[in-house]
Amino acid sequence: MDSATLKYGRKYQRGLNGITTIAMTGFHAGALAAFFFIDGGAILSALILYCVAGMLGIGMGYHRLLTHRGYKTYKCVEYFLTWCGTLALEGGAIFWVATHRIHHQHSDQEGDPHTPREGTWWAHAGWIMSGEGLHHDRSVLARYAPDLVRDPVQVWLAQWHWTSNVFVGLALLAYGGVPYVLWGIFLRTTVGLHATWLVNSATHKWGTRRFETRDDSTNNWWVALLTFGEGWHNNHHAQPTSARHGFAWYEVDFNWMGIRALQFLGLAWDIKRPRLTHALHAHREHHDAA
Repeated sequence: MDSATLKYGRKYQRGLNGITTIAMTGFHAGALAAFFFIDGGAILSALILYCVAGMLGIGMGYHRLLTHRGYKTYKCVEYFLTWCGTLALEGGAIFWVATHRIHHQHSDQEGDPHTPREGTWWAHAGWIMSGEGLHHDRSVLARYAPDLVRDPVQVWLAQWHWTSNVFVGLALLAYGGVPYVLWGIFLRTTVGLHATWLVNSATHKWGTRRFETRDDSTNNWWVALLTFGEGWHNNHHAQPTSARHGFAWYEVDFNWMGIRALQFLGLAWDIKRPRLTHALHAHREHHDAA
């Protein structure tokens, strides 16, 4: 067992992470306040930014490109998708990638930063409030995200990840005033955070399992809708490097559609796809052995 990851389990945490807790409380308060300022333009801005941060940023950028290298693209596109990901307020890409790679290495086992086996709330948001999941030391980052820590642009984007929401927030304030900020920053970000956290909690507790993996991952359609396709989590854990998570026609995967759009425009190549025949054969062998 890798001792560097053991401290991320629930039993190793004590007290609250003050700065994170205050920030999350403030964003949730701002999200509630948005409902007192109903404005069509503000709501539209929130929906657009939700897609930019959640689909382009987290799904296509942080997750399928940077974490698993499911496809290749030009550096300028990589940096743009990374910047979009910072709008989700889930930390810099380097910390996010390291955390997710640790999760895959120890999924639902000792050392997993956010397994529901240590509590549903812990997996959902508790690990953010009282854990150190986004605050790895340099040795952990160098081990789990060496490709990113060697990239000075990624290092800069990670260090200044919080500035994207400040920049966009000021632009929204100048354009539409307080309602645009409440909807486009506070409510949009809060909903996006919970959507991502549901991948950690709900898709390791509720749903269906196409593949027999060593963890509790499931395919959950409603989480997939909220996260542009990240809810097909059992598929993903069975074949982590696949750029496509929705394996069946009815498993809607907007992140995959986005990657295919990049490919059509000549901006993505070497796209890794699911190996369904091999995976289903392994699934049958598991049941035969049982």
